[in-house]
Amino acid sequence: MNPIADYHMHTPLCGHAIGLPQEYAKQALQVGLEEIGFSDHAPFVVKDLPGITMKMQQLPQYYRMIELVRDQYRNELLIKVGIEADFVPGYEEKTKAILKDYPYDYVIGSVHFIRGWGFDNPEEREQWDQNDIDEVYRQYYSLLRQSAQSQLFDIMAHVDLVKKFGHRPSAFLADEVEKTAQVFKESGVAVEINTSGLRKPVKEIYPSLLALKIYARCQVPLCFGSDAHDPKDVGKDYDQALQLAKAAGYTEYVLFSQRKIERTIKL
Repeated sequence: MNPIADYHMHTPLCGHAIGLPQEYAKQALQVGLEEIGFSDHAPFVVKDLPGITMKMQQLPQYYRMIELVRDQYRNELLIKVGIEADFVPGYEEKTKAILKDYPYDYVIGSVHFIRGWGFDNPEEREQWDQNDIDEVYRQYYSLLRQSAQSQLFDIMAHVDLVKKFGHRPSAFLADEVEKTAQVFKESGVAVEINTSGLRKPVKEIYPSLLALKIYARCQVPLCFGSDAHDPKDVGKDYDQALQLAKAAGYTEYVLFSQRKIERTIKL
């Protein structure tokens, strides 16, 4: 049976997603999900990023949108309220202040920037040609570890996002993944299987099987997300996500409520 929950989906408030929350909920029911969670992009703490993240003044609107659809579907679908926030070193307190604004069910942490470079942004893709790929990967994993150690987040998103455009290190950096998995376990965060990679140039789920095997061995809790920016992508490719989880050695996944693991479900 495919996973019953999708914890990673967005709203038009971030500026690069389409569809009303009600449409995401409707699609969730159509594909057989029992629980979903919205996790739109929190305001960026360094500067405004129009078309990429919400603005501070949009947060109350975001809460109302999700609360409305949650009430509307109360008898059909369990809907959680989450948010996705970028980790930026040196801005931990500002991030913490934003996340205290609402009683979220979970907070997703992500890394999209390395020293100000949006490495997964198509508009900044040419900068890959000016960087050593191995070093980019090592910096990325270092930031993932710092993210988990900050205690700001409950779930870590698309934990090998650096492969988005198909750039690969010279060899699988097992040492970096191992260190990262150990930090995740010690910090109490979960890792997600994110199916959106199949819809990106790399055409591969985040994270890879080799990496996910390490997270499983280190007993890092698992959850699932489609990273849907369009209602049609809710719960998409969950059959492949399930196969990946089992191949990696996972036997269960977790659900969240009030920023704690609420229960585990067998795969």
